[in-house]
Amino acid sequence: MPVRHWRRPLLWLVSMAAVIATVAVAVVLPTAQAAQPGSPLLAYLNRISGQYTLSGQHNREPNSDPTKYTRVAQQITGQTPGLWGGDFLFASADVNARQTMINEAINQWRSGSVVALTWHMCPPTVGRTCGWDEAGILGSLTDAQWSQLITNGSALNNAWKARLDEVVPFLQQLKNAGVEPLWRPIHEMNDGWSWWGGRPGANGSRRLYEITYDYLVNTKGLNNMVWVWNVKDVDMGSAGQYLPAANTFDVASLDVWVKMEPSASDYSTMLNLAGGKPISLAEVGRTPSPSILTSQPRWTWFMVWAEWLTDPAYNTNAGVQATYFHPRVLNRGEFSIGTPPTSNPPSGNLALNRPVYASSQENSTNTAARAVDGNTGTRWSSAWADQQWIYVDLGANRSVTGVTLRWEAAYAAQYQIQTSTNNSTWTTVHSDYNGNGGTDTVNFTATTARYVKLYAPLRATQYGVSLWEFEVRGS
Repeated sequence: MPVRHWRRPLLWLVSMAAVIATVAVAVVLPTAQAAQPGSPLLAYLNRISGQYTLSGQHNREPNSDPTKYTRVAQQITGQTPGLWGGDFLFASADVNARQTMINEAINQWRSGSVVALTWHMCPPTVGRTCGWDEAGILGSLTDAQWSQLITNGSALNNAWKARLDEVVPFLQQLKNAGVEPLWRPIHEMNDGWSWWGGRPGANGSRRLYEITYDYLVNTKGLNNMVWVWNVKDVDMGSAGQYLPAANTFDVASLDVWVKMEPSASDYSTMLNLAGGKPISLAEVGRTPSPSILTSQPRWTWFMVWAEWLTDPAYNTNAGVQATYFHPRVLNRGEFSIGTPPTSNPPSGNLALNRPVYASSQENSTNTAARAVDGNTGTRWSSAWADQQWIYVDLGANRSVTGVTLRWEAAYAAQYQIQTSTNNSTWTTVHSDYNGNGGTDTVNFTATTARYVKLYAPLRATQYGVSLWEFEVRGS
C-alpha cells in the first residue's frame, strides 16, 4: 500500500499443459498447500488460472458499513464484484464493529461472492487498538523485540498469539457458516512501511507469517481458509527472501502501488515464486485494463482498494466498465465455486443486471435499471412523450437471437428493436407498428451485438412507455 497516508489509494485441478501464459517461465505443479485437501475455492482458482479473472473491490473503514465501496462499483458498472474484501482493522470504532464486517462476509459468500480478508493489526507491544502512526501500524520493533516475537513462549510471542486470539472467534464463525475466505495476513511484508514488514530472511517477516499460520491452523483448528502470501511491487528482485514455507500458502499475490499496473517483469517474478500455485493482484489502485489481463492471463483475481476506484488519477468510469464487461472477467453471478466457467454463457437473459441507459425516466424510482433487474414487480417508465428509447450494454459482442418485452399498461404503439456493436451505428432487426402491450416475445436471425435497443417512436397512451422487464436472449 502507499505509505503516504492511510486513505489510500470452485472443484477441478487444471492441467498445467493447458495453462496459457505470455511470459516464458518454469512452472511446476505445487507439492504443498496450506488449505485443507479438497478445498473448493483453491481448486476453482486453479481451474480459472490462465482463463478468467475475478473482479474484486475492497471495503475498508468504517466496518460499520462494510459494503461502502462495493456499492460504488455496482453504481459504476451495474455489476457486483466477484470478490468482496474486508479488514479487521485497528481503530477502536472499527474493532468494535468487527461483527458487522463478519456478518457481511457471510452474506457475501452466501450471495455468490468470494470473500477476501486482510488485517492491519496493532503491534503486540501495544493494546488491541491503535492508530495509523508510529505508535501503531507505522511503528517498528527493535531487533531484540523482533527476536523475542518469533521465539516460542516468549512474552512478545505470547502477546502476538493473544492478538491473534482477538479474531479467532470471528474466523470460527466463518468456518461454522461454511465460508472459505482468502486470508492475507502479514501483507506487503517486503516493504518496511509497517511494523511487521521489511525484514528479509528466514527469521524475518516471513517467520511471523509462518508462526501465524501454525497457530491459527494447527493450534486453533481454522482449516477453512485459503492462505494468501503477499508482497508489494518494490525491489521485486529480492521478493524471494520473503517467501514462506510452501505448506503455509496457497496463493502468491502482489499489491501494485509503485506502478499503475503490474509490469511484465512483476508478472514473471510472481509466477516463478508461486511455483505453480495461483497468483493474484491482491491490491491495486487502478483497475487492471483488459490488455493487461490478456497479456498477463494468470492473475486469478484483482481487488481495487476502496475509494481509489473513483480517484481520477487512477480510474475513470469508462475504464472500470471496460474491465468489468470484458469476457475474461467474472463478476458475481457469472461463476460458482465448484462449477467450471464457460467462455460462452448459457442461453438466457443476457440483459440481466447489465448496464442500461434510457432517453428519460418518469421519476427517481422507475429507473432504467428496473427493466433489467429480473424483478417483474419493478419497472422503467419514461417521460410522458413520444420518441423514447432504452438500451442495454451486454459487455461484449454476443450472438443475440431475440428479446422479450414485458409491458406495463403504458406500452408502445410502435417500436423497433435495434442492435449495435459500437453504440454508434444501429441496425433495426425487428419492427412492430401495431403494438398491443402485454408480453412481446420477439425472435430474429442471430446477429452479433453488444448493445440492444428498444426504440419507441409512438406511445399508445397519454403516459410514456413502461417496461416491467427488457430481456435479451442469445449466447
